Amino acid sequence: MTFTSHMDRALVQARAAADRGEVPVGAVIVGPFGRVVAEAGNRTRELNDPTAHAEVLAIRAACAALGSERLSDHDLYVTLEPCPMCAAAISFARIRRLYYGASDPKSGGVAHGARIFAHPQCHHRPEVYDGLAEDQSAALLRDFFEGRR
Repeated sequence: MTFTSHMDRALVQARAAADRGEVPVGAVIVGPFGRVVAEAGNRTRELNDPTAHAEVLAIRAACAALGSERLSDHDLYVTLEPCPMCAAAISFARIRRLYYGASDPKSGGVAHGARIFAHPQCHHRPEVYDGLAEDQSAALLRDFFEGRR
C-alpha cells in the first residue's frame, strides 16, 4: 500500500480559516482506504468557542458521521502541532496516526510543552509524524500573524 498524504486538504482548510479571520489551522481525518471522513479549520472566533480548534471540530464531525466516539482506524492530518487540549482529544478518540506540519514551540502539546502522549496517564498514544508540508504550514501562520501586526 502506498502512502498518500492529505496535508493538501488540511492546508485548504487552514487557508479558509485565515480568510475568516481565524488562526490558519486545518485538519483532515482519513479512514480506511484513504477515505476522507471529516475536515475542518479553526472557528474559535466565529463560534465564540475556545474549543473550536480544527482538530476538535474534525474529530466531532468524524465521530458523528461514524456514530462512534472512537476513531481507532483513522488518521489525522493537521497543519500545526496540536495544543494540549487537542492532543488529549486525539488520545481520547484513539486516533491511529497523527501527521502534522509546523511545530509549535509556544503552545504545542505533542513535541513541545505538555507533551501529552508522553504522560503515563495518557490512555492512547497515536503514531506521530511531524514535518509534513511544514514550510507551507509555517508560511501560512507567519503571513497571518505578520498581517495582524
